[in-house]
Amino acid sequence: AEHEKKLKNKELKSADYFIREEMQVLNAVPTAEGAIQIAMEETPFTIHNSNIMVLGYGRIGKVLSKMLHGIGANVHVEARSCRDLAWIRNNGYIPVCPKELKEYLPRMNVVFNTIPQIILNRELLRSIDSNCTVIDLASKPGGIDFEAAGEMGIKAISALGLPGKAAPVTAAMAIKDTIYNIIEELDV
Repeated sequence: AEHEKKLKNKELKSADYFIREEMQVLNAVPTAEGAIQIAMEETPFTIHNSNIMVLGYGRIGKVLSKMLHGIGANVHVEARSCRDLAWIRNNGYIPVCPKELKEYLPRMNVVFNTIPQIILNRELLRSIDSNCTVIDLASKPGGIDFEAAGEMGIKAISALGLPGKAAPVTAAMAIKDTIYNIIEELDV
């Protein structure tokens, strides 16, 4: 906020490229690919035919679910809205309401969280098999109680910044394209 005031006093224009929709959408693919790469490296089995839960059906949840389904995983997707649950079913995934998580989590081999608030609390973590790998893709504060997961012997991985780690050139192109869009919109 302070830097924006200074810029306005100098009649300069500014924009936050990271919050723009096209940037978020373009980052969803390298995030999903990076998440799948982590799952492949951290588990002793194939993604194909594994039971996988995706928590959240936003930008990343949609792309990740599609990729996992394409690999042949048994994809379960948790979402709150009836509309999202209908799309989840329509896309061939197993829809899961939040109240059904305790029922489904014990059968999962991998759980991906995309929701930026604590979803996998101590209570829900108790229903996860100790051989399950949990990967948190959400921005801070994340969606996993890492302390509780550690106490329970559950492998929980925080996977932030995946676009730059998994696909740095693609991530850079997304930034470039977004900045060019901003420049065009600001007419500078």
